[in-house]
Amino acid sequence: MRENELSGVIIGCAMRVHTALGPGLLESAYEECLDYELKKAGLSVGKQIPLPLVYQDVQLECVYRLDLMVENQIIVEIKSVESFHPIHSVQLLTYLKLANCKLGLLLNFNVLHLKEGIKRVANNL
Repeated sequence: MRENELSGVIIGCAMRVHTALGPGLLESAYEECLDYELKKAGLSVGKQIPLPLVYQDVQLECVYRLDLMVENQIIVEIKSVESFHPIHSVQLLTYLKLANCKLGLLLNFNVLHLKEGIKRVANNL
């Protein structure tokens, strides 16, 4: 499945989770439920994936953790915040570069309508 089609499936699953739970919960609750929905949809999902960092030829393990990696193509960063801040997009872009991925989704579940809490971040490899 290509990134755009896959991102549509991920967003659909996220909307089901948000409709069922609404805003106001911890990020970990949304992460668990979205992981379940994505797997139910037949997708390969990794949760809390360690992302090493190479600094001056030294690989530093477990510096970062990806919330969700879907089909080894899309990184999903889950938030439950009042609003997105520029640092959230920068953080996801850094993850995309370190993981050599093209597309990431920033999902803020702490909104009345999830469509207001979706941001696509692209890495122009």
